[in-house]
Amino acid sequence: MMKKKSISASKASLVFFLCQMISALDVPLDSKLLEELSQPPTITQQSPKDYIVDPRENIVIQCEAKGKPPPSFSWTRNGTHFDIDKDELVTMKPNSGTLVINIMNGGKAEAYEGVYQCTARNERGAAISNNIVIRPSRSPLWTKEKLEPNQVREGDSLVLHCRPPVGLPPPIIFWMDNAFQRLPQSERVSQGLNGDLYFSNVQPEDTREDYICYARFNHTQTIQQKQPISVKVFSMDSLNDTIAANLSDTDIYGAKPVTERPPILLTPTGTTSNKVELRGNVLLLECIAAGLPTPVIRWIKEGGELPANRTFFENFKKTLKIVDVSEADSGNYKCIARNILGSTHHVISVTVKAAPYWITAPRNLVLSPGEDGSLICRANGNPKPSISWLSNGVPIAIAPEDPSRKVDGDTIIFSAVQERSSAVYQCNASNEYGYLLANAFVNVLAEPPRILTPANKLYQVILDSPALIDCAYFGSPKPEIEWFKGVKGSILRGNEYVFHDNGTLEIPVAQKDSSGTYTCVARNELGKIQNEVQLEVKDPTLIIKQPEYKVIQRYGHVSFECIIKHDSTLIPTVIWLKDNDELPDDERFLVGKDNLTIMNVTDKDDGTYTCIVNTTLDSVSASAVLTVVAAPPTPAIIYARPNPPFDLELTGQLERSIELSWIPGDENNSPITSFVIEYEDGLHEPGVWHYQTEVPGSQTTVQLKLSPYVNYSFRVIAVNEIGRSQPSEPSEQYLTKSANPDENPSNVQGIGSEPDNLVITWESLKGFQSNGPGLQYKVSWRQKDVDDEWTSVVVANVSKYIVSGTPTFVPYEIKVQALNDLGYAPEPSEVIGHSGEDLPMVAPGNVQVHVINSTLAKVHWDPVPLKSVRGHLQGYKVYYWKVQSLSRRSKRHIEKKILTFRGNKTFGMLPGLEPYSSYKLNVRVVNGKGEGPASPDKVFKTPEGVPSSPSFLKITNPTLDSLTLEWGSPTHPNGILISYILKFQPINNTHELGPLVEIRIPANESSLILKNLNYSTRYKFYFNAQTSVGSGSQITEEAVTIMDEGKMAMASRQVDIATQGWFIGLMCAVALLILILLIVCFIRRNKGGKYPVKEKEDAHADPEIQPMKEDDGTFGEYRSLESDAEDHKPLKKGSRTPSDRTVKKEDSDDSLVDYGEGVNGQFNEDGSFIGQYSGKKEKEPAEGNESSEAPSPVNAMNSFV
Repeated sequence: MMKKKSISASKASLVFFLCQMISALDVPLDSKLLEELSQPPTITQQSPKDYIVDPRENIVIQCEAKGKPPPSFSWTRNGTHFDIDKDELVTMKPNSGTLVINIMNGGKAEAYEGVYQCTARNERGAAISNNIVIRPSRSPLWTKEKLEPNQVREGDSLVLHCRPPVGLPPPIIFWMDNAFQRLPQSERVSQGLNGDLYFSNVQPEDTREDYICYARFNHTQTIQQKQPISVKVFSMDSLNDTIAANLSDTDIYGAKPVTERPPILLTPTGTTSNKVELRGNVLLLECIAAGLPTPVIRWIKEGGELPANRTFFENFKKTLKIVDVSEADSGNYKCIARNILGSTHHVISVTVKAAPYWITAPRNLVLSPGEDGSLICRANGNPKPSISWLSNGVPIAIAPEDPSRKVDGDTIIFSAVQERSSAVYQCNASNEYGYLLANAFVNVLAEPPRILTPANKLYQVILDSPALIDCAYFGSPKPEIEWFKGVKGSILRGNEYVFHDNGTLEIPVAQKDSSGTYTCVARNELGKIQNEVQLEVKDPTLIIKQPEYKVIQRYGHVSFECIIKHDSTLIPTVIWLKDNDELPDDERFLVGKDNLTIMNVTDKDDGTYTCIVNTTLDSVSASAVLTVVAAPPTPAIIYARPNPPFDLELTGQLERSIELSWIPGDENNSPITSFVIEYEDGLHEPGVWHYQTEVPGSQTTVQLKLSPYVNYSFRVIAVNEIGRSQPSEPSEQYLTKSANPDENPSNVQGIGSEPDNLVITWESLKGFQSNGPGLQYKVSWRQKDVDDEWTSVVVANVSKYIVSGTPTFVPYEIKVQALNDLGYAPEPSEVIGHSGEDLPMVAPGNVQVHVINSTLAKVHWDPVPLKSVRGHLQGYKVYYWKVQSLSRRSKRHIEKKILTFRGNKTFGMLPGLEPYSSYKLNVRVVNGKGEGPASPDKVFKTPEGVPSSPSFLKITNPTLDSLTLEWGSPTHPNGILISYILKFQPINNTHELGPLVEIRIPANESSLILKNLNYSTRYKFYFNAQTSVGSGSQITEEAVTIMDEGKMAMASRQVDIATQGWFIGLMCAVALLILILLIVCFIRRNKGGKYPVKEKEDAHADPEIQPMKEDDGTFGEYRSLESDAEDHKPLKKGSRTPSDRTVKKEDSDDSLVDYGEGVNGQFNEDGSFIGQYSGKKEKEPAEGNESSEAPSPVNAMNSFV
């Protein structure tokens, strides 16, 4: 069997093997080798099959081929030999088969219409081109016709016919008015595929006299205009008034008001029609209806669905567009027009045929003598294409016989080939809709081995790094390669070497003893050859003394060391960088052999200094930071800004330059470091000063460059270490002459604001940049990658121009050139812009969801084709929402959330999900215009999580030794509850906690009676719920059993002091004192004092519950800002449990706080999620364990004990 290999060809004109080959050989792209090997011809370039040419320009029919020896070329026209020597207008380019027909020298393009075919031939075979049909383009004028005004009643339908002239290729039709503005279109008024303008119903605002149809012939860059069409719409009121004025009272016409009408189809007519389209093309079906109100169009496919991701609706859904159609798209398509009065429909029967297309195209075959091989040519189509073979351009049935060749339908089989078997074969697959033609050569080569690597080539590597030693070779049959070390060494084998198929020897870790001579031997049955190369292993470069961190006072000196060790045979170069950039061009920086010294250090010398050492084989670096601090002040000297310069003088006046001189002011103990020169343009911007240049402080004259058409004044500012002086007095004025503009506008951009326009903007030149009066701009544009001429327009001194009628989101080449009354600026550079974007057409496919845990999932999708984005790809949006909780089986209000993923991301994370719930999501692509269609909804479910705390805990019916507990199930069970956990412990009068008791309660219980408790004892209870995942958060409560009845009776037999007068007075005094204390506490509390009950609650905290530390490595739940605020509110005074002993818990949903690319929207460092969270969180009842209650009698009694 033959092995399949791949050969790339891209270097010189003699590089001849095609991209893919069936071969036992691999031919290296060595120019000397390629010049020596023979090759059959290969067609490398040819004109398209259907070639429409501009009749005003020369016709160039391309035919380029390569081969060894170089091929000769010949042509046929309409099936017969085309003798170009007999036609003085036809020439063939040297060393090429390309024909040039000189139309511009008196020829007529129509005389050269026909079918052309090129043949490239050498001694090894002949290759042929496609049949190239030459037709000149045509853009005929509109036929003259008398157009009558259209008078139509309000509400009636109307069709304005365009009937453009028949051109080649067909023109593009559009409707505009006299001001060259596109006529607005809508569901009511729209243009049909045939170019006509359809009105479903006319309105008074449709009255106008400039409905103009334009036909644009792109090939010749011409536009033809139809005569304007007039439309006058009569309303019923105006019609009645007109008739009443001309008739008697008894004959007034009773015109009916505008009446509504059911839909009727304006196009197509009838109830059915047929449409044939070719595979791979765009299918366009159209239905336009009349009616009042305006009908709405809907499309369906009978017996099937419209193909997803390939179906689009255009022209307000009047046009159904299916891209890349296939045979599966055949069928009946129904359009339905409907309004409130009824509906009508039309059925279009679509049949999809197919021109031939390749299944397996024949590929070049390179063989050695005696080898076997085959050429395979398989194509499909509708109807099924027929396959025919040619040899060197001649039908194989009448071609010279070759005993090594056998034709078997779509396959040619070669056995034991010889050098004379070399030839070029052509496969033709054709049906009634077209044909495919492919050339594939069979090249038989017999060559002894050759080694292409230069002899004694030196390879150098660093110690412990890989060494790759080349042995590029060629031979036919393919040679075998062996490696030896040393001239008489043994063959290399073992795991310490890697032998590559291309002959390269790899030593994965080179050592010192790897140095030496290596010999490569190539042999086949035709010969043997060897080549020697040298390997040297060098010591690595090291920095043995690295620069160190330095702190230096301002105006001091500092030095960084960088001492290196390197291989003696390598020459190192040392480079110093400051903050990863070149050192400042300053004489204070002194670079020595092993160090960098900075003299007179200033604050701007702060930064990171890096020493980089490079050799031809390796590179190392080291860095250190320099910190500059202030020097101790010297109080004896007072420093100040310099005084302003004075006595400014202008000399040497020229058109584009002038010399300015001045006298410096006082330095004020700080040397002047520089002078800043500014100018004023009294002609364009009087009173505004601009920076001109800056010169060293030792300089008092400067030669200034000037611009034309500017009235200059200059002033000078002195600068020292303290600051800048006041400006000097202005110099005298100097007016320069006008000239052409020197520069063009900057920041030229092309961005469409609508799908069919291109908005070209630029930054206008400033007044002094105009160089003269009458500043204007020449705006030019043309579509990129399309052989179009530049379209240009000259506009006034503005900064924007809008090009209408562009295709959606295509690149344009744009340039803007300045001009004034004296001429043009230099030729501007071109920029690339894009016409307007439109909404994306395709939804992302293959959406997959991987649930990571109960609150987090990962979503994947396939990117959409870039062509379908129809704009700049901004990213993808994931819409997701909770459908229902799996534990409660009750649907809730659907709240959609959105995450945005920038760029061409294909996955992202969905955080903040609710456990044990069912979710749906879809994905949409986003461009600058908006969002594309949504992908089909994807359903996924989250697993169980831990539950929230029980909704309430109420303790009732206290007795001597028992308490009754009642509770509510968790608001968010987050799964299936398996049990409740109750823990409780007594609290004595000193608030110390007793032993903890734990009870497990079945999940279906909602109350419990605790017995065998101690009388008159306070207990603290901790209560939570459990799922199979674990325990949820708990709520706490306290309660007291009642006193023993015997003690109660003893208390009742005592003297009732409450009836004594002295006791009543004492109680009043105590009450007054308590009131005063309450007022003081209230004032202190408002000032931020700590609430003492909070300390008590802290003392009673559950000993088994510890707060989760931020650094414990867990993935904490998200919390909303509102819940965080509630958690930190102080308890209100007197706050204990409610009177019914109920503790309520806030339903706490995880909150996604800007989980996208907003202010805080970051996720994992791998970039798997960078999105934006949107959607509003539903407000739920506030959580709180606190409420106010009046103390019970039992509590009051305990307080007096």
